[in-house]
Amino acid sequence: MKKALVIIDMQRDFVDGSLANLMAAAIVQPIVSYAKTYDGDLFATCDTHEQNYLETAEGQRLPVVHCVHGTLGWEIVPPILEVLKTRNAHIINKPTFGYLDWDCLQGYDEIELVGTCTDICVVSNALILKAKFPNTNIKVNASLCAGTTAENHAAALAVMQCCQIDVMNS
Repeated sequence: MKKALVIIDMQRDFVDGSLANLMAAAIVQPIVSYAKTYDGDLFATCDTHEQNYLETAEGQRLPVVHCVHGTLGWEIVPPILEVLKTRNAHIINKPTFGYLDWDCLQGYDEIELVGTCTDICVVSNALILKAKFPNTNIKVNASLCAGTTAENHAAALAVMQCCQIDVMNS
């Protein structure tokens, strides 16, 4: 069985930067441990904005500059980046919540998502992947995801379950 683990947006700005989240910080080491022994291919996404972020539609609704390409906040947190490097992971820069060009995952039997934020980028990409690959087992590992709040995390997990995405805990 061909499997892929997709680590969503575990970047400095979401862990300890401009949009720091204690829940995201708490899953860094568990993701490192899980990814080191994952029996499949690794992928990671980077929320990627340009200097004009505040002028974009997203920037108008979330007026906090974050994940600007090439800045420290845009970088994947070092412990996860090290695992990605040793496992020859594919890193994808995505300009908004959901990435639309998931052709790199064509042919996988199972795609599992972890990372942050459950209620924004994880749910967006899980739904896109389910729509693009309806016969592929799309999974979200709830214990390795962090929402903007505990309530939003739970709500996003419920939505994904309703859309036939397997929600599990490692």
